[in-house]
Amino acid sequence: MFTETTLGVISLNFWSILFSLLNLVILFLLAKKFLYKPVKKMLADRQATIDASYQKAEESEKAAQRNKEEYEKRLENAKEEADDIIKNAVSTAKAREKDIIADAKEESEHIVKQARENAELEIKKAQETIKDEIVDVSTKLTEKLLEREINMETNKDLVDSFIDEIGEE
Repeated sequence: MFTETTLGVISLNFWSILFSLLNLVILFLLAKKFLYKPVKKMLADRQATIDASYQKAEESEKAAQRNKEEYEKRLENAKEEADDIIKNAVSTAKAREKDIIADAKEESEHIVKQARENAELEIKKAQETIKDEIVDVSTKLTEKLLEREINMETNKDLVDSFIDEIGEE
């Protein structure tokens, strides 16, 4: 039946072609079973590894973005805290300045008051001294009056000289 056909230079053998096709199908099935499926599994595993790597990279990128946002928030909060600290320090310094000025005013008022009191005491001492001197002068005048004869003219001269002496002092 189908054995061999010759076409001149080329000869065709049906059984040889059939065996070759059968060998090709068997090789294809064996390659599919032993090569294609493991290679496909290896490629799928590799793809899963790559996908996992991409997912980890995306998660890392998201975490980095969150960290960046958190860092920016903390930085903003730190700036606000620094501003608050500076404001508090300034207000504390102003309050301290007011306290120091108030203390200095109080101290200066105390010193002025003390100086006035000292001046008043000195004035009183001077007045006492003047009174003592007036008493001494009066005593001396009285002694002089008693030494002399008392008459109107002498009395008038003595009073005038006494008044002149008091005016000079």
